[in-house]
Amino acid sequence: MGQIQPESTMLRGMDSAEKRLNELGYKQELRREMTLFKTLAISFSTMTLFTGITPLYGSSLQYAGPASLVWGWVVVSFFTWFVGIAMAEICSSFPTTGSLYFWAAHLAGPKWGPFSSWCCAWLETIGLIAGIGTQAYAGSQTLQSIILLCTGTNKDGGYFAPKWLFLCMYVGLTLIWAVLNTFALEVIALIDIISIWWQVIGGLVIVIMLPLVSLTTKSASYVFTNFEMGTESTGISSKPYAVILSFLVSQYSLYGYDAAAHLTEETKGADKNGPTAILSSIGIISVFGWAYILALTFCIQDFSYLYDPTNETAGAFVPAQILYDAFHGRYHNAAGAIILLFVIWGSFFFGGLSITTSAARVVYALSRDKGIPFSTIWRQVHPKRKVPSNAVWLCAAICIILGLPILKVNVVFTAITSICTIGWVGGYAVPIFARMVMDEKSFKPGPFYLGRASRPVCLIAFLWICYTCSVFLLPTYYPVKWDTFNYAPVALGVGLGLIMLWWVLDARKWFKGPVRNIDLPNAHK
Repeated sequence: MGQIQPESTMLRGMDSAEKRLNELGYKQELRREMTLFKTLAISFSTMTLFTGITPLYGSSLQYAGPASLVWGWVVVSFFTWFVGIAMAEICSSFPTTGSLYFWAAHLAGPKWGPFSSWCCAWLETIGLIAGIGTQAYAGSQTLQSIILLCTGTNKDGGYFAPKWLFLCMYVGLTLIWAVLNTFALEVIALIDIISIWWQVIGGLVIVIMLPLVSLTTKSASYVFTNFEMGTESTGISSKPYAVILSFLVSQYSLYGYDAAAHLTEETKGADKNGPTAILSSIGIISVFGWAYILALTFCIQDFSYLYDPTNETAGAFVPAQILYDAFHGRYHNAAGAIILLFVIWGSFFFGGLSITTSAARVVYALSRDKGIPFSTIWRQVHPKRKVPSNAVWLCAAICIILGLPILKVNVVFTAITSICTIGWVGGYAVPIFARMVMDEKSFKPGPFYLGRASRPVCLIAFLWICYTCSVFLLPTYYPVKWDTFNYAPVALGVGLGLIMLWWVLDARKWFKGPVRNIDLPNAHK
C-alpha cells in the first residue's frame, strides 16, 4: 500500500516536477521553493566568471601565447554546448536531487544501473569535493596578492604570505562556507542572488574598465593571431602539445552547470526550469568568459615581465600583474588593482559556497541510498533548517585534508584542479553514455526532448568528455621532476581503484543504486 504523502504535499497542489519525483519512487523531503532565477543564480555562481579563468590564465598563456588561449575558449565553448544540451534533456526527465547519479541508475537499466550509479556517484563526489578545494586555493592565492599590494609591492617590501599562512586562509575559507551552508536554504539562495549580480556587474566593470585604464593595449593581430611557445619556461617544444595544454583553462572553466540539477528537488517546475538554468548558465559564461580573457590579453604590457619573480606581484599571479600594470601605469598607485582583485576574490568566495552546497547535496543523495560508509550519519537532514548539515561538514573536512600538502608541494593546485575536473566532468559521461545506448522506447521524456537528435548529441558530448579527462592527466611541465609532477593520475588511480575494489569485493552484493523512500501501488521494483 502507498504511504501517506507528507502533509506539505497534501496542503498544496503538486507541481509537475514533484509529481514526477513521486512516480520515480521518492517522497518530497526538501523544501521546494527555489525559483528559476534562484536556481540559475546558483548554477551560474558554481560555474563562476572569474574562478576558472583567473588561476589558470597565466599558465595557459605561457604554453602557446595569446591566440591559442583566446580561440581555445571558443572551441571548448562549442563542444560544451553538446554536453549541456544532452544533460538538459536528461534533467527534464529526472527532477531528483541525486541528479547525475540517479540518472545513471535509471538510464542504464536494472542490470547495469547499480554499477553505473556507483561509478557516477563517486566520480561526482570526488569532483565536487575537490572543487571546493580549487576555490579555496585560488581564493587564497588572490588574497595573497591583495595583501602583497596593500602592504607595498614585492619591490617595495610588501608582505608575501608564506605557505603556513596560505594554508590557514585555505582552511578558513572552507570553514566559512561550511558554516554558511548549515543555515537555511533561503540564506544560500539570497547569497547566490548577490553572487550573480556581483559577477555580472563586477565582470562588466573589469571587462570595460581594464582596457580603458591601460595606457597601451596590444593590437588585435597580437591577441588573435600571435602564437609564441614558452619552451624555456615550460620545457614543452611540441606545438600541438602546447596548444592542447593552453586549452586547459577553458576546459576547467566551462563546467559546473549541473548545479541546477542538484537542486531540482528544491526547485519549482524543475522539469522545465532545471534545463533552462543549465543552458542559460553555459550561454552567459561562454560570452562573459571570452570577454574577460580578451580584456586581460589586450592589456598585457610586457609578456615576459608577467612571469618575472622580481616583479611587483612576485610573478605568482599573472592577472594581478596585468591589473597592477594597468592602474599603476595611469594612476601611479595600486588602489584600482586591489579593488578589482577584491571583486575577483568575491567571485571565488561565492563559487566555493555554491560548490559546497552542490557537494553536500550529492553526498546526501548517495548516503540516502547507503552508498557511503556510515551513511546513516551523512543522510540526516536538520529537522528545522531542512539542510543536510552533516554532509556539509564531511565535505569540508575532506577538502581541508586535500589542502594539507600545500605546506610541502608546489603543484597542489594543478593536482586538485585535475582531480576536480576529471571527477566532475567524468561524472557527466556515465548518464550521457547510458542515454546514448539505451532503447529509445524505455526513455520517458520531459518537456525538453531532443528526439532523433539525442544520440548524435550524446555521442559528441561523450567523446568530448573523454578527451577532456585525458588531457588533465598529462604532465604540464618538462622535464618531469618531483616538484613539477602532476600527481592527479596517481591520486585518482589509487582512489578510484579502492572504490572499484570495494565494489567487486562487497558493494555489488548490496548496492542497488537509488533507493525508493515511497511505495507506489504500481511501482515496479
